[in-house]
This record gives sequence, structure tokens and C-alpha cells, in this order.
Amino acid sequence: MSTSDKRDHFSLADRLILQLDQALHTLIPGSSHAQRSSPAAKAEEGELSEAERLLAAGLMRINHTGEVCAQALYQGQSLTARLPDVRDTMNHAAAEEVDHLAWCETRLKELDSRPSLLNPAFYALSFGLGAAAGAVGDKWSLGFVGETEKQVCEHLQDHLQQLPAHDQKSRAIIQQMIIDEQKHGDSAMAAGGADLPLPITAGMKLMAGVMKALTKRV
Repeated sequence: MSTSDKRDHFSLADRLILQLDQALHTLIPGSSHAQRSSPAAKAEEGELSEAERLLAAGLMRINHTGEVCAQALYQGQSLTARLPDVRDTMNHAAAEEVDHLAWCETRLKELDSRPSLLNPAFYALSFGLGAAAGAVGDKWSLGFVGETEKQVCEHLQDHLQQLPAHDQKSRAIIQQMIIDEQKHGDSAMAAGGADLPLPITAGMKLMAGVMKALTKRV
């Protein structure tokens, strides 16, 4: 029996409790555990100046919050998706994103920093957007995933350009994240995702810009 088949037998209250449990695992530091080893494990720790450490920490904090938002988006979409195969796609992608969440959290600790204090607010907002996208229709929900992952890859590529050249640990994490995010986006579009209208993609970029500006330091 698939994950979706099992969830089809749950009441709405049961599913909401599962979503609350997932939210707590996402938002409470130390609650997320990666299934894969961090790409940073085999990279050497470069000697960073204080300014470089703060820069790297700010960028990894943004990436961590991005993964918090990704968890919320996928969970929201999974809650309202109509087709079992689409729910399975969302749940599988969310499981892989947990690795990113744990990797970024570990790297933040290594950089003597912490996740953003705004993560609960961004989780709630992203969950609502995901649930709304799922309710509109599966093709739009999948298209939302495809566009989200495309924009995530763009900002991760930008972070690679900004990171200190000798911060190999952060670079290794981001490079693997790009590979995974591209796969998730391609899978969503191959599953039937529709291209989103330009005003929606522009709005998504605007919201992402606000998130990055706020979480880099807070």
C-alpha cells in the first residue's frame, strides 16, 4: 500500500495532526535528520575571516529558511492534492528536502550561527500557499513546484558566486542542493505541471526577495 493509499484512510483531523507533527520537526532545531550524508563531510574546513564567516552564515541561513518554506509548500500541496500520484510526488520531494534542511542547519552550527527567527512565519505562509495551489488543481500545483524549484536553483547559483572561494563545505552543500532541486522541478513538470502565468512568477520572485532580505540577518 502506497503512502497516498494509507493517507486516504485518515480523517481530516488525522491528516492535520500529521501536518502539525511535520511542522514541529521542521521548525525545532535538531529535529530534522538527513538520510544521506552531508556533502560537506568530505570537504575541508577553510579558514574564514570574521567577515567571510558572517557572509557564509547569512547565505546558509537564507538557504535553511528556503528549505523550511519548501517543506511547508510540499506539505500544504500534499494536503489538498487530488490525485494520489501527485501526493506521492509531493511527499517524496519533501523527504529529500529534509536532507537539505539538516545539512544547512549543521553548517550554520559550524559557522557559529543559527536559523532565522522568522522561520515559523515563513512556514505558515508557505503552507497556506501550497494548500491553495493544491486546491486550485494538480497541474497548477505541479507547475508551482516546477517554478519554485527553478527560482531556488537561480538563487543557489547566485550564492555560489557570493560565497568565499575557500568555503568548500558550504559550496559542497549548495552544489548538491542544486542537483536535487533541478530534479524535483523536472519531475513536477514531467508529471503534468503547467507553466504559470507571468504575474504569478513575478510575484513569487518578489516574495523570495523579501524572504532573503529579512532572513539574512534575522
